[in-house]
Amino acid sequence: MSIINYFISLQTELICFTKIKVKSMKTKVISLLLCLGMIVACNNTQKGAAIGAGGGAVLGGIIGAIAGNTAIGAAVGGAVGAGAGAIIGKKMDKAKAEAQKVQNAQVETVTDANGLQAVKVTFDSGILFATGKADLSQSAKNSLAQFSKVLNNNKSCDIAIIGHTDSTGSDAVNQPLSVSRANSVNNYLKSCGVSPSQIKSVEGQGSTNPVADNSTEAGRKQNRRVEVYMYASQDMIKQAEAGTLQ
Repeated sequence: MSIINYFISLQTELICFTKIKVKSMKTKVISLLLCLGMIVACNNTQKGAAIGAGGGAVLGGIIGAIAGNTAIGAAVGGAVGAGAGAIIGKKMDKAKAEAQKVQNAQVETVTDANGLQAVKVTFDSGILFATGKADLSQSAKNSLAQFSKVLNNNKSCDIAIIGHTDSTGSDAVNQPLSVSRANSVNNYLKSCGVSPSQIKSVEGQGSTNPVADNSTEAGRKQNRRVEVYMYASQDMIKQAEAGTLQ
């Protein structure tokens, strides 16, 4: 075989190999998209069962990462079983449905530190705080009073409250301001009858986690917010594992 023919043959083999690799990659991408579609199609109860299974916490982490959520709550020792995860998922479905009836509340499903379903409630940023302020508006108080009933109906849920600011001002101002905003919500919920023992954490994250563009007034208004998380308490997990969770 001449040198020219040899290189022509080699080039042909490389082209064929590349086509095979591209086809293989396309197959993997399609498979991944189908899997993600199945995850999105599941309701909370189904996801709770999948995530509760041994090793399913990895799946919960994937879902949380896709949704852009930070896992909340304290991790319990050992994996939560599939059956308990399904029961907790059903419980969170009900809590989410209740929260969706609250005026000005934006409600979504997230994943907690144990890979279990939790509920995130963000109140319409336009009703919460003015720039540089931590005082709740009357409209915000009305919504929080309504939301307190949801929390009291779900006493087996632990609560985490996180305050946020826009990027106006320095970190030296924004960080304590975000804490003050979280405390404003915390104090008002307690004044509405929510048990202090149910609220496990109250913190501020300053302007470090914006949800909108801080270069516009509309974006800054969205970033001035407080998020409230409802997640499974250790007692709820124990009841779910025992099959006694109502």
